[in-house]
Amino acid sequence: MPATLDELVAIYEDLHRHPELGRQEHRTAGVVAEHLRSLGYDVAQGVGGTGVVGTLTRREGPTVLLRADMDALPVQEATGLPYASEATAIGADGTESPVMHACGHDVHTTCLLGAAARLAADPRWQGRLLLVFQPDEEGGGGAQAMVDDGLFVRFGTPDVVLGQHVAPVPVGVLGVRSGPAFAASDALRITLHGTGGHGSRPETTVDPVVLGASVVQRLQTVVSREVAATETVVLTVGSFHAGTVANVIPDRAVLGLSIRTTDADVRTRVLAAVERIVRGEAAAAGAPREPEIETLNTFPAVVNDAAACDRVREAFAAEGRWVVVDPGPVTGSEDVGILADAAGAPCAYWLLGGADPALFASATSVDEIRRVVDGLPSNHSPRYAPLAGPTLESGVAALVAAARSWLA
Repeated sequence: MPATLDELVAIYEDLHRHPELGRQEHRTAGVVAEHLRSLGYDVAQGVGGTGVVGTLTRREGPTVLLRADMDALPVQEATGLPYASEATAIGADGTESPVMHACGHDVHTTCLLGAAARLAADPRWQGRLLLVFQPDEEGGGGAQAMVDDGLFVRFGTPDVVLGQHVAPVPVGVLGVRSGPAFAASDALRITLHGTGGHGSRPETTVDPVVLGASVVQRLQTVVSREVAATETVVLTVGSFHAGTVANVIPDRAVLGLSIRTTDADVRTRVLAAVERIVRGEAAAAGAPREPEIETLNTFPAVVNDAAACDRVREAFAAEGRWVVVDPGPVTGSEDVGILADAAGAPCAYWLLGGADPALFASATSVDEIRRVVDGLPSNHSPRYAPLAGPTLESGVAALVAAARSWLA
């Protein structure tokens, strides 16, 4: 039973040392289930693949869903921490890669276990806790998989969905934003077809490397020339694979795209622009075949309910331990909104500060704070490392305060 901060830190370090990719979180799920059972929760494993659900009922009252994600990323850790990951795993593409909790999901899981312990030990509340430990957030399919596996049919419908995401802002800061809070995400794989040949005779080929380079360059104009400066769009080409050796022109190139938007109409326009550019560049290059544009995953923006956010802010203010800010729209994405939409419940999902406050000691303005944040390793970086103890303590308290504001 993780009753003390030292015990929580030990759980966190263990999870960090043993990360697992999405839909492979078997060890993590076992750790979670064991702790929940020791606290008296009813526990179900294998929900949506590797998801874990814990429930605890105290008389009549609202049902509060607290959610944490459990999966890691195919990243080689470079933090130098004594509990750094040395794990590897086989990804969906069949290749083995290093694995790291580069996004902080180990923080989320540990904080929810700590909140589970604190709430189980508190006899004052009444209602029902529905704790959801979700797989495969990074792949975008985990929340939907749990819904499709009957999450709310089997365990009841919540009155609110609550959760948090650690970020490189100071410990003691919580970011709560009403309305569109986290961007929608679309991940695409684009296969460009060429005609291969000898590197010394490019005139006999259609070079997909040059075609791919043209596509990458032209895609940068989607944000700069096709959407208004007031509209939020991020378009990243995160991977470009072509060829094997220097003197062979390959017959294909494969690009991986990540697109983030906060408005549905803008999303539609951006996706249409991407398709138009890809097909147009392929035609201009004389490609022998039409390019293939595949959607790998997609999930909607997280839209926080205004009334739920007001209640959460009031609960945080009553504790008197945090600085609560509006962080503006976050261009990172989250599939927690799928749980709220499927349940028909309001959502309040906030940012949890996880950076060492000492790093911000000399900052005297918002702009200076932002410059410090921009200089820190961020989520998905191989050097991302939240300040473990204080972050966990803050995250547990935030979840408990938010949950208690609904539990009678």
